[in-house]
Amino acid sequence: MIQVRRVGHATLTTPDLERAIEYYNEVIGLNVVARDRKSAILATKVGLEAIALEQSDHADLSRISFQVAPGTDLGDCIKELAKHGVRAERRSGVTPGVAECITFKDPKGTDVDIYAEYAFAADNGKPIGVMPLKLGHVASACLDIKPVMQFYMDVLGFRLSDIRGDFFCFLRCNPDHHTVNFVNGKQPGLAHIAFEVKDWPEIHRACDYLAKNKILLVWGPGRHIIGHNIAAYHRNADGVRVELYTEMDQMKDETLGYFDPRPWHQELPLRPKQHGAETLRNYWGFGSATSYPGYPGFKDGVDQGSR
Repeated sequence: MIQVRRVGHATLTTPDLERAIEYYNEVIGLNVVARDRKSAILATKVGLEAIALEQSDHADLSRISFQVAPGTDLGDCIKELAKHGVRAERRSGVTPGVAECITFKDPKGTDVDIYAEYAFAADNGKPIGVMPLKLGHVASACLDIKPVMQFYMDVLGFRLSDIRGDFFCFLRCNPDHHTVNFVNGKQPGLAHIAFEVKDWPEIHRACDYLAKNKILLVWGPGRHIIGHNIAAYHRNADGVRVELYTEMDQMKDETLGYFDPRPWHQELPLRPKQHGAETLRNYWGFGSATSYPGYPGFKDGVDQGSR
């Protein structure tokens, strides 16, 4: 089994490359570390590449990258994938931080890059925008989450943190409650991307900064029950739903099998579980079965299924 350690960068297509670069640079606060006429790479101030942009006729997730342990032989990863009937190829010069990777498709057709070695990006020393710590997770809508979920668990080493009904799963590859999540939807594609900020005051600051830039929230701030992260969502000009979050549940010791206890947990110890379809979205009071960004019944802050 391949053992993914963290999410790297997400490659997003955009119909307006200049506008997208401006948003991720000036609003989200990422540094442009490479660009050409049809693409760009952006990293956080702490040196983690987070977003790759590619010119296209529509906005979507085209590729996602993950890092495995440094020193891992990528040839061994190719052999492991072959055992599962997955064909992988080598790529080089992927980004300034990733010199070599292997690439293949997951069951929903998204290109996946796996790399072992990473070179941190330098900070340009110019504070601007939200300035998140990292790209925290990527959520995708699928026609059926089951084969996708099993692939990520059986082949890439992810663990199931929580599942809601039979349509929404949250998978971890490190202490964070989830690094990817998959939800059933009529239209496959990107559900949202999420950036971690350092604490609750940073959510406060970010929301004011978004408002100053005439970008309104579509959900939150609130505290999710699944994952317990404080979250606020907005959409960028491409229509991509972007989450800013902090205080996500942590599985600090897999042998203990429970998430690090926090005073807002509804049960102690808190373990991975099956949630009912009606699980409240927001511990602070707002939410219903469909009022969650990424769920098919949710649209721009309005619960389409609760009226």
